[in-house]
Amino acid sequence: MLKRLRITTKRMTGKQELKIKTDLTAAHLSFEKGLNVHAFFKTNNHDTGQDLVQDTFMKTWVYLARGGKIDLMKAFLYHILNNLIVDEYRKEKHKPVSLDNLIEKGFKPSTNDYEHLLNTLDGKKAFLLIKNLPKIYQKTMHMKYGEDLSLKEISLLTGQSRNAVAVQTHRGLIKLKALYKLK
Repeated sequence: MLKRLRITTKRMTGKQELKIKTDLTAAHLSFEKGLNVHAFFKTNNHDTGQDLVQDTFMKTWVYLARGGKIDLMKAFLYHILNNLIVDEYRKEKHKPVSLDNLIEKGFKPSTNDYEHLLNTLDGKKAFLLIKNLPKIYQKTMHMKYGEDLSLKEISLLTGQSRNAVAVQTHRGLIKLKALYKLK
């Protein structure tokens, strides 16, 4: 792995480059297996885990080549790996999802419009029943469910307190349910 990495700077001497290679080779031999296991358990993908471990060693090489100092190599490598895993999670989160992949995993898109139609017709029936409520409830129910106004907006329009509007809406809904069951 280290033979493929050829990142040098003009400031680095051959002796410094040899020390970095030696240190990184020793770290690779000592910690690669543990890093791969850690990455696999975090990503649930062997190939992705190996790629992240390789990127960890590459980032460490670049850091050392730029003159960085590492006190504890193992802690440094795990820190870099964990940051790369977080980046990988973020990439996965924003990745577009295809319908084919969802279907393969068992998702079944619904094309049954019958249930939606029944809900719409029931809603229209309930909305028409508002006219059969006492006048005090008709106004608030129409504003709440017909015009989709909030309790605060209804209270501003009617001049009543928010609590009074909430009580009227609640009682109107109870009476509407009773009327709906009768018809």
